Amino acid sequence: MSQRDIKNRISSVQNIRKITRAMEMVAAARLRRAEQRIEALRPYAGAIRRMTRQAAEAAGSGELSKLPILASRDSESTVAILMVTADRGLAGAFNSQIIRAGIRAADEFVGEGKQVEYFATGRRGVSSLTFRGREPKGSYVGFTDRPSYANAREVAEALMAAYVDGEVDRVEILYNGYVSPLVQEVRRETLLPLQQATILEGNERDREGSEGDSGHHALVEYEPDPVDILQRLVPDYVEISIFRAMLESTASEHGARMTAMRSASENAGDVISDLTLEMNRARQAEITQEIMEVVGGAEALS
Repeated sequence: MSQRDIKNRISSVQNIRKITRAMEMVAAARLRRAEQRIEALRPYAGAIRRMTRQAAEAAGSGELSKLPILASRDSESTVAILMVTADRGLAGAFNSQIIRAGIRAADEFVGEGKQVEYFATGRRGVSSLTFRGREPKGSYVGFTDRPSYANAREVAEALMAAYVDGEVDRVEILYNGYVSPLVQEVRRETLLPLQQATILEGNERDREGSEGDSGHHALVEYEPDPVDILQRLVPDYVEISIFRAMLESTASEHGARMTAMRSASENAGDVISDLTLEMNRARQAEITQEIMEVVGGAEALS
């Protein structure tokens, strides 16, 4: 490879590094905003999920079956899986790990003799499912960079309608939970039926925003009764759970992209160093060759 070819390659890699650095800074700025949105939502989301859990415990499993949205099926034949992905790529394994986890969960249900209905947010998830011949029943795209509550409500209404109409007997959601800019973990939660929902497990994430929650609750008298309260709370619980998952996914996406672009910039720097060293060696070889030619010419003249 000539010096000119190496110089052209160095110039190309330098241009790529400028782009990846710019994308890293943009992702970092968007990540800070996404973190702020998560922090603002957590107290409200934690309160809704905690109230829903407490009302469900007060109502009892027998009372929950009186309402269609709260009814638990005797047998589950169809499961809805919502995969929360992004509209864009260049974020490492962010999208692929959700798709793999969703397909793995679907295969488990199919192995149990159940049917699976796919729902997906983000163009990456929709296109991947379509490519694999698993056409999603619900596709929601164009908002993953900055999801709004209206987007979550649209998805929630479709899932709740499918559950109430008996089209699905269970609703699960998979998304990337935000831990830190460097760490995103795949989370799988059950939204419906309420009797099997993740909120009834009382895990620590469901207590976000609560202070001094020791696990013991005072006796509460509900007016109206807990079932009526749950009829109003459950739609809010489903919507807020999906919205929280969207915000967590957005922050995870920006964190993953920032990390991926930083790694790409560092790799570009390594490539530039290797190419520069190769160019210096080529230049040195050319200089050595020219000196040998001069020496050879001088010897010939003498």
